[in-house]
Amino acid sequence: MKTLLTALCVAFPSAALCAPCLPLGELIERDRQYEEALRVGDTAFLATSLADDYVWVHSLGSQIETRANLLARLAQPGVVPKSRTTSEVRGHISGDTVVLRGLSSVEQFNADGKTWRTNRYQFMRTWVNLGGACKLLANQTMKVWSSQ
Repeated sequence: MKTLLTALCVAFPSAALCAPCLPLGELIERDRQYEEALRVGDTAFLATSLADDYVWVHSLGSQIETRANLLARLAQPGVVPKSRTTSEVRGHISGDTVVLRGLSSVEQFNADGKTWRTNRYQFMRTWVNLGGACKLLANQTMKVWSSQ
């Protein structure tokens, strides 16, 4: 089936089944919404945005989270980071797959509740067109800087 799909994409590159799920600018916005959903624990948004076989590989493979693991973790009450922002986001498109890479900065409050620290991560996320829906299939992050 994959060979047939590849052949169709080569023969008919403008076919809808070979197109990215969203134009690049809209996908970068969707990715920003993903970051915000992580920040506030918006499991409803994540449940509709993550592919069934989603996987997140954290820094140096220290933790690997599946869709079910991530949704369960975020459903628990916890500390909400002050902010999660992205910068320097670039997109790489191949058929119906888009890989976004950039920097994610996470500001978390310290124990005093007044001051905060920042962690910066290099990320690479793979968005795919699954049945006409834009789904996040994989995320890999690597810590590159910390204010601590």
